[in-house]
Amino acid sequence: MSPVAYRMKEKEMTAKTLNKLSLKNTSAFSNPPVTIGFLGDSVTNGCFEVHPAMTEHGESGFDVVFEPEQGYPAQIRRMLSMLYPKAQINIINAGISGDSASGGLSRIDRDLLPYHPDLTVVCYGLNDSGNGDEGIRKYHDALVAIIRHLQDAGSEVILMTPQPICTRVHTQLRGETLRDLAVKLAADFADGVFDRYMQAARAAAKETGIPLCDVYAKWIAMYQNGVDITDLLSNYLNHPTREMHKLFAFSLMDTIFGQ
Repeated sequence: MSPVAYRMKEKEMTAKTLNKLSLKNTSAFSNPPVTIGFLGDSVTNGCFEVHPAMTEHGESGFDVVFEPEQGYPAQIRRMLSMLYPKAQINIINAGISGDSASGGLSRIDRDLLPYHPDLTVVCYGLNDSGNGDEGIRKYHDALVAIIRHLQDAGSEVILMTPQPICTRVHTQLRGETLRDLAVKLAADFADGVFDRYMQAARAAAKETGIPLCDVYAKWIAMYQNGVDITDLLSNYLNHPTREMHKLFAFSLMDTIFGQ
């Protein structure tokens, strides 16, 4: 399939949602609102910095900064509202910090499908990859099951890959527990474990015939061209900065419009 033909196919895969946006924008009283769902983990949820919670006895858990209005789901809504200012666009953010693909599958009927999304963006891998190579098949199968379930419910689907995990232990990272986690994540990156999970995600998108928004590939391209991508993580582990959520949003817009 030629690049042009593939882009046309991707556009067809979100055609119903774009048509509903256009109709709602043209005649709000005659058409229903558009609902876009997001299913994922902490990045989808809108998590940013992670700080060790300190007590008089030392570290005790973590304090996490949540700012969902800075995350890519909220940015997508703002972008689409700019393009379709008269259309009512509902965003269902079903991202939960710490979630995995199998966790998303187990709660999709509760957290997402009751809202009947016209389009759903699925993004997993950051937590799944902690299970090592032996967890790749489970990750792939859970993604396929999520996609099939959404399709059966009438939702168009885009599968998005997350950004890479940290490549090194950042000098600004505070707390022994967080630094130990950075050591493990950096080792997984160097070993290629996370990359193999992303290959499994690409295979799931191809198997189910849905568009892939490959944000991971964009970050890897930056890394291969000298960008310190660990500096682009707000927690120096696995949460992109607020600014880098714009890359997710713009990449999704390209995918939605089949570019």
